[in-house]
Amino acid sequence: MTTLAAWVFAVSAAWVVWTFVGYPAALWVWSRARGPGRRVAQAAIEPEVVIVVVVHNESAGIRAKLESCAAQRYPAERLRILVVSDGSTDATADAVAAFGDPRVRWLHFGQRRGKAACVNDALAASGEPIVVLTDARQALHPDAVRHLVSNFADPAVGAASGELMFVLDGASGFGQGVDAYWRYEKAIRKMEGAIGSVVGVTGALYALRREAWTPIPEDTVLDDVLIPMNAVRAGWRVVFEDRAIAYDRPANEPARERVRKIRTLAGNFGLVAAHPWLLDPRRNPVFVQYLSHKISRLVAPLALAGTLVSSAVLAPVHPLFGAALIAQLALYATPLLGRAWPAAARALPVRIGTAFVALNWFVVLGFREWLRNRQVHVWR
Repeated sequence: MTTLAAWVFAVSAAWVVWTFVGYPAALWVWSRARGPGRRVAQAAIEPEVVIVVVVHNESAGIRAKLESCAAQRYPAERLRILVVSDGSTDATADAVAAFGDPRVRWLHFGQRRGKAACVNDALAASGEPIVVLTDARQALHPDAVRHLVSNFADPAVGAASGELMFVLDGASGFGQGVDAYWRYEKAIRKMEGAIGSVVGVTGALYALRREAWTPIPEDTVLDDVLIPMNAVRAGWRVVFEDRAIAYDRPANEPARERVRKIRTLAGNFGLVAAHPWLLDPRRNPVFVQYLSHKISRLVAPLALAGTLVSSAVLAPVHPLFGAALIAQLALYATPLLGRAWPAAARALPVRIGTAFVALNWFVVLGFREWLRNRQVHVWR
């Protein structure tokens, strides 16, 4: 029993450490060992661009989004905005028409089919060489499009991810913890881009070279993973552009983040099931990165549970396991501490611990959601 527990502890702990510490550290070393050889050959090019915004009942916020898109510091005659309605039943069409900018086009579909189907139709209905996809909720930095487009001066680049930046005024301790986790995620993506290609892009803002686009199944949940991974598979490079910024606010309550994250994580499980080539090193050029960045996090809750149970079994055997058990219990207690003592909720260890526990619990709930409904349609 003790020997088995020791093996479970070793494997589980190693998985957790590699997922959250080892892989980022390896990327840091790898990105610096590569030197300048993988830098993107950026230039101030100005090809024709279409900004695609897929919407469903966004009458309240679509004007602000259109203002953000129209305010881009990019030649007006080379920029078009395509608003794609996924079965909207409110006054979104009227709001778009009232905006009064001739660069804005409305493309309506009466039946709600999901974002992936609308993205396919939007690219089929447009002809610009560069497509910028952005969600309806986030405002864009005025130079976001220009910075994204500069990457396509490099003929090897097929897609460029923007950066999602959280506005933290009024954010709760949990919201600040989510922001810290997102900054950690962005650092990983930046290093992945430095050594080759990013595994997935920021769904709130990314750009795609038309030649690098492959139509995706209509039931795809994570277009921001499958589209760039298809590009990588076809031989293109996907990079991270941290100067192209979309602004948002983090969820202040776990319940709000839970809904979004569960659906996204269910989509991750569904993506692997529907596209097994992602787990084939012969067909996935960034297999190591995909396994370490995406798959390892899906397995992390199981590894965390294995570490906890095995350290509890082994605690009477050696003080090292006892210390490991205490550290884990302290981590899992951070959400309770934040609730019981509101002043502590803003302390950095409590913020990060609460977000870490919540996000890993959401993985479990996401897996359950995927098992319940193998075709989860997500609106993000």
